[in-house]
Amino acid sequence: MRLSLATGALGLSLLLASPALSADTAAAPAPDDLSDLSIEQLAQIKVRSASKREESLSGAPTALYVIDHDQIVRSGAVTIPEMLRLAPNLQVYQASPSNWIVTARGLNGLPFAQSFSNKLLVLVDGRTVYTPLFSGVYWDLPDVLPDDVERIEVISGPGATLWGANAVNGVINIITRDAGSAPGVYADVRGGSIQQAAGVRLAGLLGDQLSYRVYARALRQDAAHLAGGGSAHDDWHRIGGGFRLDWTPSTRDQVTLQGDIFGGRENLPGDGSERISGHNLVLRWNRDMDGDQHLQAQAFYDRIHRGETGSSGSFHVNTYDVDVQHSFRLGSRHQLVWGGGARVASYEIDGTPTFFFEPDSRDLFLANLFIQDTVELTKAVSITAGIKAEHDPYVGFSLLPDIRLAITPNKSTLLWAAVSHAVRSPTPFDEDVREIAPGVTLNGNRNFRTEKLTAYEVGIRAQPLASLSFSATGFYHDYDDLRSVELLPGPGLNLVWGNQLAGHSYGLEAWASFKPLDWWTLSGGAMLLKEKFHFKEAATAPFIGTTQNGVDPGHQFTLRSSMDLGSSVMLDLNFRAVGKLKEAGIPAYAELGGRLAWDVSDHLTLSLSGANLLHRRHVEYSGGDAISRKVLVGVEWRP
Repeated sequence: MRLSLATGALGLSLLLASPALSADTAAAPAPDDLSDLSIEQLAQIKVRSASKREESLSGAPTALYVIDHDQIVRSGAVTIPEMLRLAPNLQVYQASPSNWIVTARGLNGLPFAQSFSNKLLVLVDGRTVYTPLFSGVYWDLPDVLPDDVERIEVISGPGATLWGANAVNGVINIITRDAGSAPGVYADVRGGSIQQAAGVRLAGLLGDQLSYRVYARALRQDAAHLAGGGSAHDDWHRIGGGFRLDWTPSTRDQVTLQGDIFGGRENLPGDGSERISGHNLVLRWNRDMDGDQHLQAQAFYDRIHRGETGSSGSFHVNTYDVDVQHSFRLGSRHQLVWGGGARVASYEIDGTPTFFFEPDSRDLFLANLFIQDTVELTKAVSITAGIKAEHDPYVGFSLLPDIRLAITPNKSTLLWAAVSHAVRSPTPFDEDVREIAPGVTLNGNRNFRTEKLTAYEVGIRAQPLASLSFSATGFYHDYDDLRSVELLPGPGLNLVWGNQLAGHSYGLEAWASFKPLDWWTLSGGAMLLKEKFHFKEAATAPFIGTTQNGVDPGHQFTLRSSMDLGSSVMLDLNFRAVGKLKEAGIPAYAELGGRLAWDVSDHLTLSLSGANLLHRRHVEYSGGDAISRKVLVGVEWRP
């Protein structure tokens, strides 16, 4: 949910008026070849998110799902959140044409309580895209051409030891293709009801060692409907472009320079609108050395700006980041990875008389140092242990440990267990915010503590048949010091953020892939979640309710069918069933999407795709719009 300067006080009013709520880029198979790989070959795809070093998916002792290039293209997904719906270990909700909520293992936020999804770390080619203002993600800001995505690695569960604070319930790592992977001119145009998109890319070689890619993309989406009927007047458009250069001065080195620039406008209910803009630049150097050693150094700069028309407020954030990591073998049994980094996020907020920050600008400095060792006790048993020390500008140092046990009784089975600790660090929204409504105030808390998680996980990944593979993870999450709303003495109703919520959640995540025929693949997933939170003894406002950090469904099921109907026709169907959002009045629903594509030639593809096909429109998130059925016609030209 977006942190809106214009609607902050309105959200505070709704909270009080509502009834009380009850208790990188590693080598991988060429993207165009993925559809021809067997399930066993797909399990050997190299990933980096689990250990920050290259390893096969089948051997990663974590709840890791990979959305590959072929799945993205065949799904018909247009935006990044639509791509993320392919991951069975994520929960994705659309609240408006430009506003999405993405979570793993719950805590999806509650707008009435001014609570937002803020426990998921998201990266695009190593650049973090969550905002330091409230630890959430503005999903209308990051954008890529779907055809440029190599894969998306999705970890559900904490990843703080490697990735730092805010990698609490999961990590999403979006990895794009090398610049020279598809030389020539590429174009993709899609249009129909609700949504229109057009993109073009030019890629090629500048000599033997340097490849390039430049792209431009425009995206537009029509206004949705209010839950009670009528237009929400929240249509939006976005246009952007960028480049990537990959230079290989030697067989050991690769240097990447890439950047993006974008701008857009989003209409708001009433006569208002919000402008968004931003740009970024990433420089990365990878070097392979003797003795199974790898070194990576990366630096990036990122700027985002949001501003509403009139005097409704605006803000901008400039982020500067540098990161170094080194992996190597020590003896015959140890595989180590260590590194560190520093980041400065400089922001300025132009608030409104009823929603503002004190101070209205800061320079937030973060620094970290981590080390992780994987010890091979026997050929079948290994232990991975690591710890990160991270310095936060508000609370100082946090220690983030993790230990994992992996057992491989045979070459097609992995059993694993893990205990991890993660935190969500305080933000300006926790410490500096000031909201005012008639007779009511809500203030930040300069003594706000980190929100803490200790997670216990057990899992299995196996391939009992050549045509069948599956993964299952059971988890228990123990939370403490979650954010709550508390009462202070004073005139009227004087509220302040506190840390008086605690509790636990537990559940099961599972997914499987089955290939009954050479031309047909079935994939399915299930998520079961149970949550129980309570107020601590010092809580002063229990009438707000324990669900203020999220209204999560108790289950989610997905099923995907991918069929090659001959050599040139592809049919893909994606079904999902989502349980009701407890205490939010959002009933359970089932939806269907899909894509029918015809490769007219080696270069030209025509497609018909759709989403939310089972209902004319439905509401997915608390306080959100009614999301309508979508049907698009597409034309794609490949080099």
